[in-house]
Amino acid sequence: MLSQTRLKTPREISELDAQHVLVPWKKQGGPRGLPITRAEGVYFWNADGKRFLDLTSQFVFTNFGHGERRVVDAIARQAAELPVMASSFVTAARAEAAQAIAEVTPGDLNRVFFSTSGAEANEAAMKFARDLTGRPLIVSRHRSYHGSTFGAMTLSRDDRSWPFEPALPGVMSAPLCDPYRCPFAPPGERCTDCAGHCVSLLEDVLQQYGPHRVAAIIVEPITGSNGLIVPADDYLKQLREVCDKYGILLICDEVMTGFGRTGRWFASELFGIVPDIMTMAKGLTGGYVPLGATVVREGLAKQWDTRPLLHGHTYSNHALACAAASAAIAVYRDDHLVERCAEVGPYLLQRAEWLMSRHSSIGDVRGKGLFVGMELVRNRTTKQRLIETGAPSPTVKDRVLAKAMEEGVYVMAGQASNVIVMTPPLTITREQIDEGVDVLDRALALADAEVETSSTW
Repeated sequence: MLSQTRLKTPREISELDAQHVLVPWKKQGGPRGLPITRAEGVYFWNADGKRFLDLTSQFVFTNFGHGERRVVDAIARQAAELPVMASSFVTAARAEAAQAIAEVTPGDLNRVFFSTSGAEANEAAMKFARDLTGRPLIVSRHRSYHGSTFGAMTLSRDDRSWPFEPALPGVMSAPLCDPYRCPFAPPGERCTDCAGHCVSLLEDVLQQYGPHRVAAIIVEPITGSNGLIVPADDYLKQLREVCDKYGILLICDEVMTGFGRTGRWFASELFGIVPDIMTMAKGLTGGYVPLGATVVREGLAKQWDTRPLLHGHTYSNHALACAAASAAIAVYRDDHLVERCAEVGPYLLQRAEWLMSRHSSIGDVRGKGLFVGMELVRNRTTKQRLIETGAPSPTVKDRVLAKAMEEGVYVMAGQASNVIVMTPPLTITREQIDEGVDVLDRALALADAEVETSSTW
């Protein structure tokens, strides 16, 4: 029997949640997080009225902040008019959303398949690549993250996927490009040709499995959840050339990096490339409605003009979600948020570098736009990670983030145990950045206490 009594206290809400909700990535008997009652701009409030600065846009999706009325109103209008239709019918909402995406994606990325998440978008990309090329293999890169569905999990292969091995067959792994930890760099230094060396390693993997059998290589232009790793400047251009050389499709997963996050509409543009397939979600609707998209270049997608596209979901092309996407893209454009990120982003990077100058536990700072990471190390010379992979919680990073939360600043934990990410809404001000950095400055003392006394500053 359903309760007709409105819950009034945070304790009642938490108890009901614990009884019925399975929470992602957590022990179900552990802490479940704070009951949240409202959010606006770059802040949200718990049930006790305490305010928190959202320094990571929740899970890097509230790109234009919380409570944006233009998107909320578009959702309400679509809900009243036509919230959903089967994908066998045409709606104005999906046609207009697809057009809006085609207008902001680079090159001839023109045909859009809508799903409900980034993981589903990547699942579609895998199937599309195999179908379009007739080849069986997909190459992903170490330390990537493409989602938690079975195929996307196989692309990721981080420690969260280990309990579910064996993974999907036909997915091969290759090294990524990490200038801070390049295996070709002298100890304590950076590689002078990181792009060339890392592309060469990846091409060796192609040769081992037969490049003529590889349908696609999937990359995050900037690795997100597993470390916010910015590749060497020329890496993606060289990778694009390798793909063209062997007729391999290049898939760019822009789920985190899309929609202004790096100071461009998509991070691919930062590196001067056009992928064959691009995936997106998160910022596509600002997180207001679940929506993912897989965008294919026009010349490739024409293959499906004369034969079926053998993929779909119940909620493909969901009208309500598509209306949210069109409204969100209009907000990015009307408020010049992509350009604003390009202006404010260097300030966030500068403040992160200031934190590094004060804290021996920070070994590296990197990022583009409002997509900045700080890597924690035990020793700056050896670059030894402060926390070992798979270390039991709470780790020192967990304690740092908990301390920040106590002081009213939320930073998502992320998968990379040694990297603190700062990915605030694109609407954040310099003063609000200072607010978050000042709190992290105090919290990072907990990490400094773990650093070897012999660390080199």
